[in-house]
Amino acid sequence: MTAPQASPPDSPLDWTDDGQPRSRLFGDVYFSAENGLAESRAVFLAGCGLPDAWAGRRRFVVAELGFGTGLNIAALLDLWRRTRPDGGHLHVFSVEGYPIRAEEAARALGRWPELARVTDLLVARWPGATRGRHRVDLPELSATLDLGIGEAAEALSGWSGQADAWFLDGFSPALNPQMWRQAVLDLVAARTAPGARAATFTVAGAVRRGLATAGFAVEKRPGHGRKRERLEARWPGEGTAPPTRRIAIIGAGIAGAAAARAVAALGAEPLLVEAAHPGGGASGNPAALVTPRLDAGLGEAARLFAEAFRRAVGLYAQIPGAVIAQGVLQLAFDPRDAARFAKIAGGEVFAPDELTLLDAEAATARLGEPAPPALDQRTALVVDPAAVLAAWALDPRVAAVAQLARREDGWALLDGRGDELARADAVILAAGVACAELAPGLPLQPVRGQTSWAAGLAAPPAAAWGGYAVPTRDGVLFGATHDRDDAADDLRAADHDRNRATLAAGLPGLAARLEGASLDGRAAVRAVTPDRLPLAGAVGEPGLFALTGFGSRGFSLAPLLAEHVAALAVGAPSPLTRSGADLVDPGRFARRARKPML
Repeated sequence: MTAPQASPPDSPLDWTDDGQPRSRLFGDVYFSAENGLAESRAVFLAGCGLPDAWAGRRRFVVAELGFGTGLNIAALLDLWRRTRPDGGHLHVFSVEGYPIRAEEAARALGRWPELARVTDLLVARWPGATRGRHRVDLPELSATLDLGIGEAAEALSGWSGQADAWFLDGFSPALNPQMWRQAVLDLVAARTAPGARAATFTVAGAVRRGLATAGFAVEKRPGHGRKRERLEARWPGEGTAPPTRRIAIIGAGIAGAAAARAVAALGAEPLLVEAAHPGGGASGNPAALVTPRLDAGLGEAARLFAEAFRRAVGLYAQIPGAVIAQGVLQLAFDPRDAARFAKIAGGEVFAPDELTLLDAEAATARLGEPAPPALDQRTALVVDPAAVLAAWALDPRVAAVAQLARREDGWALLDGRGDELARADAVILAAGVACAELAPGLPLQPVRGQTSWAAGLAAPPAAAWGGYAVPTRDGVLFGATHDRDDAADDLRAADHDRNRATLAAGLPGLAARLEGASLDGRAAVRAVTPDRLPLAGAVGEPGLFALTGFGSRGFSLAPLLAEHVAALAVGAPSPLTRSGADLVDPGRFARRARKPML
């Protein structure tokens, strides 16, 4: 008999002689050795009254403590696949402190071939192990999984959702008491929807008392297999089914296109309205950089930027023909850059394979001309904006919205004559600096940027240094100018000269190759805010939201922040932590103004 293959030394699990996954950290099994799937179905699915609880619901939210091998969620998704209501969307939020690898999950879940239709999808999109939030799209199942990697209380504190069902599946309370302490159960209660049910395998007295103290009605139920009993708990009240929502999105650049995708993914109806054509504003260049904002503070802002970047990369990879190139070198031109890059690469915000330091010799070899040390952003992308907009900005309505009017049943979009163009339950403003015309008071500043490009030239690898140079489909694009309070979009020969000078400062060899080459270009107006953070959240009256202020980072930030705003608009859980949402909340400036000076 061949001995079972051991997991790597840094894995949180190992395998028993009979092939069962067992926690190295807690000395407990991940699931029942007799039949883990049957136990999951009996304890968690039946214990939460599924599938009856989601009958007739267009949105249902399940939260879990202890993602582990993903078995409970695989069983849940399989049941949802077979019984979900028409038009229904399942949202799952799970917490895991010690994530396993995709290949370990495949091995653990492979013992149940009846789940293969679900587990194959789940394993193929297995979330990363970096601390923070990870979103997994499962459109084939009309489901979304958000996984929070980290300590349970921290992850729950940051979650803004309300669960209709709870799977409480941490390791045994005797072996993992931190997961079952009162502070965690109180957070569970605070994030529970009226009428929700919770289920767990344990009947430990501390857990029964903790759930009751938190406000649940708790009762013992017959157990499964060798376990005589299990717990079911109910939260007072009655669940409600949210109505179908139509969300108007004004602007069809990357912000509006990402919002339309996000709204549709949540099962709501997007109505995309654009005054010109998709990409007519700042999203219309022949190539766009998708890179993380490098924040050496490594705090909440750095985590938000990293998660947004990671989400953007994952989504663009799914669009056929969208990716022009992968990998971007950030050149260390300032003497302090190398130390700053090392700190960022060594932090826990990015995965080990996302950022790598290169010395000058390696950077030179990569670029084909003398270069300083560089940060190799391995997963960063150059994308084709037209391909992205074609995939996400579907069926835009060409119309100029001049005014918004609040109605009893939602919002009316009006043209310049005051005639109604459309009606919607909520509105997302995604039109760059023009958002301030529809929501006066938004702190947006116009910044004109002109890019230059040349065709018929073999482009080098993408690089950035303050300026940037990236490949297009048939040449190289470089730039860009940055002129505050200039809202003109005319093409200027002087700005081509400025871009050539910027290129010569960073990549003089490439600049020499472009000497005398005919340049094309484009000018557009970016929207920036006083603190250089985007606006993504509610503004003014109920049902009005902003998604703007991205500066030059729209293609990096918009996909995740659009999912946040779409979630607010339809009443779904946001992918952002509460503190991350506060960072980009449009109301932050008013709150700061009201804060008393010390």
